Amino acid sequence: MTESEIDYRAVFQALPGAMALLTPQLVYADVNEEFLRTLGRTRGQVIGRYLPDDFAHSQNDPGAAVVRNIQASMHQVLGSGEPDIIELQRYDIEDPDRPGVRGERYWSMINIPVFDSDGRVVLLIHRVEEVTELIRAREVALSLQEAMLPAPRPVGRHPAAVRYRPAVDTLNVCGDWYDLVDLPGDRIAAAVGDVVGHGLSAAQVMGQLRSALSTACRVADGPAQTLEVLGLYARSVDGAENTTVANTFIDWDTHTITYSSAGHLPPALLQVDGTVEFLDQATDPPLGASPEQVPPPQAAVHFTDGAVLVLYTDGLIERRCEDIDTGLARLADSLTRHQVTDPETLADALLSDLLPPDGVTDDTALVIVRL
Repeated sequence: MTESEIDYRAVFQALPGAMALLTPQLVYADVNEEFLRTLGRTRGQVIGRYLPDDFAHSQNDPGAAVVRNIQASMHQVLGSGEPDIIELQRYDIEDPDRPGVRGERYWSMINIPVFDSDGRVVLLIHRVEEVTELIRAREVALSLQEAMLPAPRPVGRHPAAVRYRPAVDTLNVCGDWYDLVDLPGDRIAAAVGDVVGHGLSAAQVMGQLRSALSTACRVADGPAQTLEVLGLYARSVDGAENTTVANTFIDWDTHTITYSSAGHLPPALLQVDGTVEFLDQATDPPLGASPEQVPPPQAAVHFTDGAVLVLYTDGLIERRCEDIDTGLARLADSLTRHQVTDPETLADALLSDLLPPDGVTDDTALVIVRL
């Protein structure tokens, strides 16, 4: 079949997603059947209509705010020539089975420019997708995730702070976790982990691995043996493969931190003189990534009273299209500049410094212990 034989109008109408074509003047030029079904309108009610006329006589209707956001996005696309993804929109629709009752609905939208041979924008593709079920699944996953994470509390006599920040992307819930475990003597275990994947399944796997790690810490000889046990357990849990974990045992009697990592970012040790040392001398592949289970490596470092240990997941430092060393340097610089030993104050300062104001697309877990 040649290009001239393809009926692009038929293709447009058959697309499963709700699609509309608008002129640069924001007038509907064409829509597909799914778009009409989504809006509950006929072609005669849409084609030739000026977009801002929707809800023009009911500016207080929530739909009017949605239309204004769409209009602003389209003007941005016309000016930049680049596609624009609109922030998730909520617009409730009346339940057809219950007149007068509106159900909570969420919509994902994107506007895409179409150019002519001279490079001018001649049409705008407006794509709409309902994501209500995904949002509900995310809310369940977040509730499950938060329920399975331990509540902030003192660990022994040593001040500690924990933080968990979900991804700003409403459709993206991950499997980050943290844990603090009291151990015999003047010791504690501190760990963070990150399950590959998103959504409810990742939250469920996270809960299983965190509980297993917490139990293993109480009976293992050190962090490496703990990760060895966790690695064996992970092989029996669907979705646990390639999970990363950083695990530390802190001993105040010997003033040592013993640590081991399964593919995770290195914990940071802020010394009292302001220097930052990354604990990166005992790193193994992620859980279940090796064909055969082998004993993980383990290393130790000494600390002085007043130092601070920081464990974190990749949402704190990793940014798209940026080398990981840049993110580690940013973390070290923030720690050096603040040099505070109060874990709560430092936790807030790090999140303020390192998380972008518009949020990130990955969860962030953070544990800070004053040594």
